[in-house]
Amino acid sequence: MIKTSNYHHGNLREQILQTAFGLLDDEGIDAVGIRKIARQLEVAHSAPANHFKNKQALLTALAAESFRHLASKVEKEIPKETLNLRLAIHSFSNTILEFGLKYPNRYKLLWRREYADHQRGELGAAMDDIYAQLTSILSEHAQKKQVDVESQAIALWSLIHGYVLLRLDENLKEGYDEVTGIKRQIAIVDVLIDGIVE
Repeated sequence: MIKTSNYHHGNLREQILQTAFGLLDDEGIDAVGIRKIARQLEVAHSAPANHFKNKQALLTALAAESFRHLASKVEKEIPKETLNLRLAIHSFSNTILEFGLKYPNRYKLLWRREYADHQRGELGAAMDDIYAQLTSILSEHAQKKQVDVESQAIALWSLIHGYVLLRLDENLKEGYDEVTGIKRQIAIVDVLIDGIVE
């Protein structure tokens, strides 16, 4: 148990976030609560209010931090200075899928508007950042465009997001394409890529 005496140097906000992430990962969105976190950190119930005025503000911060983490992972995984659109898109989609499967409750929180304030600046900026990474890939690599980059990005994001949620809800299991033998998650993205580049 973390003691109150640890907070002499202004690190309470970070400790709140880390404790909240622990609750989110272990028990889900509904388990994250200001008073519960205060008890775990052994601080006054009013102390977290100096950093997060309510539960929505805390969940919004968690969502923003999750988006930033995901964007950082995407940036590291995308091949630099490559003309291979297929490789870049697969790197993007695999990073999203791996994050979703590793942190299912964090991934679901990203899209739950009843919990997080998507109009809040920090969350909106974090969402825009990862979306910009996708549109940048498409803008730099797509040679022949049947539709604009925005439509391509929405189509690809919808495919990835839908597949991740189907896996998280256990409506789909990891499988393999019967024709090519490659993983299903790769095959379905290939279908969309072929439609983009042809």
